[in-house]
Amino acid sequence: MGSSNVKKNMVLALCKHLSVDPSPFASDLGSDFRSLCTSILKKSSNADALVKNNELMKWIEFADSFLSSNAAVKGLNELNEELITKSVLLGNGLKLSAADIIVFSAVHSYVIGLSGADRAKYPHLLRWADYIQNKEEIGNAFEKILLEKVQFAPPALKPAKKVEDSKPNKTVQEAKPADSSETDSKAKKSADPQKKKVEGVTQTTAEKKKQPEKEVDKKDEELSVSLLKIQIGHIRKAWKHPSADSLLVEEIDVGEAKCRQVVSGLAKYCTPEELTNRRVVLITNVKPGKLRDVMSEGLVLCASNQDHTVVEPLRAPEGAKLGECITFSGHNGKPEDVLNPKKKQLDKITPHLFTDDKGVATFKGIPFMTSSGPCTSSIPNASIK
Repeated sequence: MGSSNVKKNMVLALCKHLSVDPSPFASDLGSDFRSLCTSILKKSSNADALVKNNELMKWIEFADSFLSSNAAVKGLNELNEELITKSVLLGNGLKLSAADIIVFSAVHSYVIGLSGADRAKYPHLLRWADYIQNKEEIGNAFEKILLEKVQFAPPALKPAKKVEDSKPNKTVQEAKPADSSETDSKAKKSADPQKKKVEGVTQTTAEKKKQPEKEVDKKDEELSVSLLKIQIGHIRKAWKHPSADSLLVEEIDVGEAKCRQVVSGLAKYCTPEELTNRRVVLITNVKPGKLRDVMSEGLVLCASNQDHTVVEPLRAPEGAKLGECITFSGHNGKPEDVLNPKKKQLDKITPHLFTDDKGVATFKGIPFMTSSGPCTSSIPNASIK
């Protein structure tokens, strides 16, 4: 892709990200990449903070150098290493910055042209690029980078072992001579006890067959998602856990008289500000308990990519009612009042929770449904916990 096209796409994407009118810059594509980026930043509502951000300026310098040099491979290696422990270039959460848009614009044409073998060398870079193209509404400026993703296949239940009926040996009746009535009579007498013996074996076998079927039914019942009470909640407040850096505490309204307090391990992926006023999906019949001395009364369900570098709470659809219970087609059982930790019900159900290739949250492929549609995530083929 030519340099002018790279600049044009960057202008459209960055202006959209910063809510800046792109028209003044569309005719200024002759400027160098760095100057063009800086000019757009100066027109944003947060211009002073952006222009004075040394980290952002460093990434603009990186993008400009990447485009003006012949060391693309070196640049991609540096970017891949930088993203080993990061979801985005700036900040600790999942929120994209101008740096992500600018660097993505610079490397996009190189990344999309990589062979399968070369792509395997940059797993963290590709994860980041895929997150941007699925997260950021940047119009049709960039051609979609098609990636081969490992499809998540929920583990199948092992079927009960089939017990086959024992086939009885041929009775004396089958071998009776046709020309002897005396032999026929003896054969019948011999066959009677044999027949009773075979019937007894068959009856015992049938009883044995029923036993594993009952065990399977009980196991299916334990694994039914209907045991979980999953509701739509609204985070009213969120703050850092007082004694655990990896935890956040949320005050969540689920339509009850009092908000629930929930502790979540989201500190590495979201800021309290990003969670505040967000609608989430949570399990409300887990047994309340303290996490590092702070009471937790629920479990916020989150989607996670394969290497757990990107984690985000599931999204409830617009219009879904506060406190509404999630339903699953074909699973109409009544949820437990409180899940029993000793039965490990949650541990048996969560391996079957995942998003499909469109990001729809499912249990064994059955969508999490509300009155306004399914719950979703921006992370396709993700596990849900």
